[in-house]
Amino acid sequence: LAGDPTSLEETIESDSERGEESVVESLLLYLTFILMASRGRRGGVPTRDGEQRRDEPRREDQAEQQAPAAQGPVLPPPPPVDYGVFMQDLVQAMQTQAHTQAALQAQMEAQTQVPVPQAQDHGGPSIMERFKRILPPSFKGDIDPLLAESWMREIEKIFRAVRCADEDKVTLATNMLQERANVWWASLLRTRFEDGAIDVAWDEFMRLFRAKFVPEHIQDRMEQEFLSLTQGSKMVLEYEARFAELCKYAPHIIIDERRKAKKFMMGLKPSLRTRLVAFDHRTLDDALSAACRQEGEMDQYLEEKKDLQKRPADPFQRQDMKKAAY
Repeated sequence: LAGDPTSLEETIESDSERGEESVVESLLLYLTFILMASRGRRGGVPTRDGEQRRDEPRREDQAEQQAPAAQGPVLPPPPPVDYGVFMQDLVQAMQTQAHTQAALQAQMEAQTQVPVPQAQDHGGPSIMERFKRILPPSFKGDIDPLLAESWMREIEKIFRAVRCADEDKVTLATNMLQERANVWWASLLRTRFEDGAIDVAWDEFMRLFRAKFVPEHIQDRMEQEFLSLTQGSKMVLEYEARFAELCKYAPHIIIDERRKAKKFMMGLKPSLRTRLVAFDHRTLDDALSAACRQEGEMDQYLEEKKDLQKRPADPFQRQDMKKAAY
């Protein structure tokens, strides 16, 4: 311990290359040297022979004699320090810190080696932005019921184009209400739904909208048209489009998908209905798909028949036709 501090620092630097345990031991040696040196300085001024002069009073004693007596209660002296326990705690703390730093460094190195996955960008225009890009019409609450129905059809057409979910339809549609219609909806939210527009179903909104802006006699007329609706000379898709518009006025008749499909099938042309009525179509989509396929096959058959009639008859075919006639 009586060695030179410079040599101890050099020893610490050389031990740092051998590992953290050697560094801890060197630091312990260095701290012990400093501690012993500070204790030696408190022992007085040594002579050449290493002994203190007996006739020379210690500086600490002179200071105590010159200092005035302390007023008030005298505090007890602090307990003696157990330097052995102190050094053990210090070594343990240094070892714990060294292990913690090593673990943190290893964790940081592992993180730099593992590539961080990049978050996929699922962004894009919101449903409101896609809805507004198609320039949906606004509705101001006109008295004309045909304008109200036309607005509803256009809004639903845009919903299909942007593939709008049912829970977003009311929010998008009411965003296009203006003036009288907007006042009506705002009042309805406060009095009936307690500003909970997000909880209003689309079917419920359409029912309330028609009750306000489409008179009852207009709704009765639409219902009668739906009950007597047939395909006639229209294509299957044209017939289905009108069917979808009018069925909203007769919800008590088509209470489920199966009855809606049955009503659709009964309105088809007889040539189509006889080919499809034997099949049990559970939904309107199934019935529509089957009707479109059957219509395509019938159109193809008629085109081929026309082509055969336009072709000139072969002489042998004419003789066969004459023989068949006799």
